[in-house]
Amino acid sequence: MLLGVPSYLCCSKEDVVMRTNLDFSPFYRSSIGFDRIFNLLENAGPPQNADNWPPYDIAKLGEDTYRIVLAVAGFGEDELTITQEPNMLVIEGAKTENDEVQYLHHGLALRSFARRFELADHVTIVGAKLENGLLIIDLKKEIPEEMKPRRIAINVETDKKAASKRIESAAA
Repeated sequence: MLLGVPSYLCCSKEDVVMRTNLDFSPFYRSSIGFDRIFNLLENAGPPQNADNWPPYDIAKLGEDTYRIVLAVAGFGEDELTITQEPNMLVIEGAKTENDEVQYLHHGLALRSFARRFELADHVTIVGAKLENGLLIIDLKKEIPEEMKPRRIAINVETDKKAASKRIESAAA
């Protein structure tokens, strides 16, 4: 107790801004081609005035398979658009207004939306389906064969020829 007022060392009622700008310069010395990842990490954090609608889940189903599930109750297949751009998945929903209906109470959140997901390199959309008000999008990371790790042979034939010449000259 401090001055008659209880004090709590672990909690505070004031807003605390978390530091999101990390210094990635040590990683730049030993990594090549990861600039995009470092930029994503530097800009990570809750977006200002972010709209959290519609709610969604992201699940990892296997080593290279993922699933995004959006709650889009009230939207039909013709009112949803899924677009894959380079390293980006964009899901948009647009409801058409029905001017013939007069609402006495309008509590359903059937507003238009656009949800964006940053995709890693080589992630592709496998399929999408609308089931019980849920938009289910399956993704797979498929690394091309030429991008997979491979063993590099060391060419030692020139060294063998030079070594054999030295042995022959030493025997003479």
